[in-house]
Amino acid sequence: MAEAEEQETESLEESTDESEEEESEEEPKLKYERLSNGVTEILQKDAASCMTVHDKFLALGTHYGKVYLLDVQGNITQKFDVSPVKINQISLDESGEHMGVCSEDGKVQVFGLYSGEEFHETFDCPIKIIAVHPHFVRSSCKQFVTGGKKLLLFERSWMSRWKSSVLHEGEGNIRSVKWRGHLIAWANNMGVKIFDITSKQRITNVPRDDISLRPDMYPCSLCWKDSVTLIIGWGTSVKICSVKERHASEMRDLPSRYVEIVSQFETEFYISGLAPLCDQLVVLSYVKEVSEKTEREYCARPRLDIIQPLSETCEEISSDALTVRGFQENECRDYHLEYSEGESLFYIVSPRDVVVAKERDQDDHIDWLLEKKKYEEALMAAEISQKNIKRHKILDIGLAYINHLVEKGEYDIAARKCQKILGKNAALWEYEVYKFKEIGQLKAISPYLPRGDPVLKPLIYEMILHEFLESDYEGFATLIREWPGDLYNNSVIVQAVRDHLKRDSQNRTLLKTLAELYTYDKNYGNALEIYLTLRHKDVFQLIHKHNLFSSIKDKIVLLMDFDSEKAVDMLLDNEDKISIKKVVEELEDRPELQHVYLHKLFKRDHHKGQRYHEKQISLYAEYDRPNLLPFLRDSTHCPLEKALEICQQRNFVEETVYLLSRMGNSRSALKMIMEELHDVDKAIEFAKEQDDGELWEDLILYSIDKPPFITGLLNNIGTHVDPILLIHRIKEGMEIPNLRDSLVKILQDYNLQILLREGCKKILVADSLSLLKKMHRTQMKGVLVDEENICESCLSPILPSDAAKPFSVLVFHCRHMFHKECLPGPSTNSPAQFCGICSAKHRGPGSAILEMKK
Repeated sequence: MAEAEEQETESLEESTDESEEEESEEEPKLKYERLSNGVTEILQKDAASCMTVHDKFLALGTHYGKVYLLDVQGNITQKFDVSPVKINQISLDESGEHMGVCSEDGKVQVFGLYSGEEFHETFDCPIKIIAVHPHFVRSSCKQFVTGGKKLLLFERSWMSRWKSSVLHEGEGNIRSVKWRGHLIAWANNMGVKIFDITSKQRITNVPRDDISLRPDMYPCSLCWKDSVTLIIGWGTSVKICSVKERHASEMRDLPSRYVEIVSQFETEFYISGLAPLCDQLVVLSYVKEVSEKTEREYCARPRLDIIQPLSETCEEISSDALTVRGFQENECRDYHLEYSEGESLFYIVSPRDVVVAKERDQDDHIDWLLEKKKYEEALMAAEISQKNIKRHKILDIGLAYINHLVEKGEYDIAARKCQKILGKNAALWEYEVYKFKEIGQLKAISPYLPRGDPVLKPLIYEMILHEFLESDYEGFATLIREWPGDLYNNSVIVQAVRDHLKRDSQNRTLLKTLAELYTYDKNYGNALEIYLTLRHKDVFQLIHKHNLFSSIKDKIVLLMDFDSEKAVDMLLDNEDKISIKKVVEELEDRPELQHVYLHKLFKRDHHKGQRYHEKQISLYAEYDRPNLLPFLRDSTHCPLEKALEICQQRNFVEETVYLLSRMGNSRSALKMIMEELHDVDKAIEFAKEQDDGELWEDLILYSIDKPPFITGLLNNIGTHVDPILLIHRIKEGMEIPNLRDSLVKILQDYNLQILLREGCKKILVADSLSLLKKMHRTQMKGVLVDEENICESCLSPILPSDAAKPFSVLVFHCRHMFHKECLPGPSTNSPAQFCGICSAKHRGPGSAILEMKK
């Protein structure tokens, strides 16, 4: 019956726990598990009263006076029968080699777990606490303290005898003690004290706040965060104390250290245990709640909170309600919180249960994300911490994410994620494709299929292409365009497209796609035929890309009909592959296209198509008369007689005039201009170009009886023919339009010519005077005569070697120098007026200077 009730209670507790977890949307900071194995066996027959934790093992005390050593999984490694009554406290040194135990019947034992040293003592009152020196393993630190009604310090003397001394008494039972380094902190009914073991001084007293609470029911919780920071939890109050060194000037009779409370705050529940977690606190709270039905107070599940202490308050980081066995019957004093500093493990100890709380690692974080169906965040977390995760694989998370998206109907997102998650795993890709096929969503995954590394089986790609071919021609065409042709069996797809074309032979999308498939299969002839039928812009690109010039020799007309400009450019750029002769022959039945080709050929090179220039005369005359005259002017291979015949037959006056003038028959050309065009300006322009007096005479004779022509001649011939010749021939009494204006223009032109002549004359006179002045200045300049100059007659130095002797030198403006006695002349007394050398060459004075400058 009792076992059934216990099972019912446990199932109720577990369901409550699950419901709370489902409601919670915030990720917990810690994870929990029961310490099982040997612990479960112990607590079925006994109840836990205390526990202490070492990095290597656990020590559990029970109400029946047993002490068990356990490994971290809860397996029993050693058992000690210490007392028949409750074990109150177990203490271990830092090495884990020595253990102190005290019990309710006053027994105290300190012994080595691996050595024979041992201390036994029985007191006449219950001993509530014991704490061995953290470095008890050292011979100089063989000390421990016990607490009942007084706090006793035991020290081993040099003769291996233990002596005791009272550190404190008189303030009620001592129920909690923590030893760290040289500092011992304990709590009695009045408050918390700290003792410095080195100076043998008590350095502080922190009174308890709520004196209404019974200290035996709501004991004080102490823990050292580090060697100078003590955390005190009592009732609902938390205080963080810092031990500081006092300045030498402040000491006097005071202890060398003092304590400062750096933070204190209140909690909502009663504190059963404290432990540090980095700069935060882990608080085990005892909770009482009031039933809504009976309005009676009952014990609720204890809570383990992580809080961030501030100076006068705190911030709750997380809060978890714990399901421990028998929590309905437990009091505040029944719970203990022990922790392992090295691994951040927290042990919640109650009479019937031991629960271990651990910091959640990245695997736990991913577990929680997956539980909440936050697959994308889980995948990102796994990728970031892939070196640290142990239980999860990125691929497994990714596959779960894809399945989740598919279940939600988000097929496109699921397909897109396949690229990142499946990577280069061809087998997984093929598996996913078949999954998408089962749900009819092959189209969703098609844009994301791998096309290079890896390459899937051809059947996969063909399956998707058939899916599109049945329902979406445009999508099918897009895939054919984007996918490389070697991904699938090309002949299979070609046959499928041809089958569809039997039902819809004019479908341009299918025809274009079939041409692309032919191209992939190197069946360029069929592809080109389809492109030309469709008049598709890619036809020229296809020809160039695959060098299909041999295939288009019989399709030149089709190409020209499609786009004559591009076709001609392509043919001319590749005339080494398709000759000019071949193109002209193919276009024989389409003279308009033949003309387009030959015209562009002539524009590129006037000589390449010279054999076709005679043919081009007719083509220009028929299809492009505006370019006939430029052609006749630029061509040097055109037969003029044939051209003249064609132009005369078609009555092309301008072209005929040009040909007549080019053949030397200028008079007939002029006559044609006058008689056919009746354009005096053009006739005058033609006469100016020919610059022939007989043409001017013919023009005057033809115009003499035509007053408008006379006006035109009067206005234009002044610069080429004397207007008087025309004026004298005008019949008396003939009425000439605008005669006065024409005469005024002639006079103005004549006056302008006179002014131009006078202006030129003035310029010439000014230039002559300027040059004369320049010559005069030049001639007036001195001439340097030195020993390097020679006589032009005797060719000896012009200066004598003896400067004391008298000498005479004659220097002309032309810079020729002579000894006076070397100059010929009728009289030696009369010097020569001109240089004999320059006079013989008929040069003027100063000409030698000009030659030197040149």
